[in-house]
Amino acid sequence: MGNEKETPEERRERMRQRELSNPSSSGHGSNLSDLVGGLGWKGTGLLILLIITGFVVYSLATGN
Repeated sequence: MGNEKETPEERRERMRQRELSNPSSSGHGSNLSDLVGGLGWKGTGLLILLIITGFVVYSLATGN
């Protein structure tokens, strides 16, 4: 099929195109990289800030 002469970059691109055409082949729905990629840097920062704030509030409420 000509895979012997295929460069690693071409192989990765072919595999990426195959994954994009068949997203269910990964076996997962969306993952963290999809979420962060869609939010941008401001949204990601806000998400991190909310997680940290939630952890602090939880720690203060439980007394740990």
